[in-house]
Amino acid sequence: MKTRKLGTLAVSEVGAGCMSISANYGPPADKNQGVSTIRAAHEKGVTFFDTAEVYGPYTSEELVGEALAPIRDQVKIATKFGFAIDGTIGLNSRPERIKQVAEASLKRLKTDRIDLFYQHRVDPNVPIEDVAGAVKDLIQEGKVLHFGLSEPSARTIRRAHAVQPVAAVQTEYSIMERGPETNGVLAACEELGIGFVPWGPVGMGYLTGKIDANTKLAPKTDLRTTFDRFSPENVAANMPFVELLKQFGEKKGATPSQIALAWLLAQKPFIVPIPGTRNIDHLNENLGALRVELTPEDLVELRTAISALTVRGGRMNAMQMGLVDQTV
Repeated sequence: MKTRKLGTLAVSEVGAGCMSISANYGPPADKNQGVSTIRAAHEKGVTFFDTAEVYGPYTSEELVGEALAPIRDQVKIATKFGFAIDGTIGLNSRPERIKQVAEASLKRLKTDRIDLFYQHRVDPNVPIEDVAGAVKDLIQEGKVLHFGLSEPSARTIRRAHAVQPVAAVQTEYSIMERGPETNGVLAACEELGIGFVPWGPVGMGYLTGKIDANTKLAPKTDLRTTFDRFSPENVAANMPFVELLKQFGEKKGATPSQIALAWLLAQKPFIVPIPGTRNIDHLNENLGALRVELTPEDLVELRTAISALTVRGGRMNAMQMGLVDQTV
């Protein structure tokens, strides 16, 4: 497994998103299964694990803490603050709250430092300079090592970076969701030396080719049931993306997921996707993307084919999109 840099933080070139083991994509997995999957990822070379206070809430951090405790010094853990966790999807990034979350996360993660501490969503009620200042204090205390932002605008990235260098920006990015290429976020990261961590790198599971219009998602525990893109009509309408990946995969001896991940890795050397799974077979499949070599000609062919396709349905629901920082 090669490494890539998020700012100055060196991590495996593919990380592991741990949210879906505990929350948001159906009922939580059995804890032992979750621990096994996380440890298997490390055995296969993954050193970068992503969680958040709000996943569960709390249970994902507890799982990650338990799974990684025996190998803590061999891995990098990212977690996030910023949701109020008060029964709403409200935000709270007040400096005193950030510091409280850090203390609670350290306990749940069974560690004395958080390698990468992201603001989970930009809080319009708290100046980003104050957020960056609070994380800077935590870094000076040694409780946090690097600062990250999730779903920020390019303007917010620049303002935060001026106070405390930002190591990583996390935003949804995939063959189906290419907003960061046009909204200035990827360009700002490249200019400032910030790493980019795509969440949803296989389209929240859609680009695996294992979801179709007949797939039944758990209505109470799977957030995707509220996302436009996962309505039966849009699942059917977006199939050309899956077909393209299948056709390309046949040429390369790879699965659709592997082509989707290899494509992301080929976009920029500072991109570190974090596919999530609770299933060791899927983990092995995801890591198989590292063996897929896409030539410059392949990339041109893929991009030309993708640009001829139209995505149907928004990437999240209106309430969730309302939390995405789109200031210019």
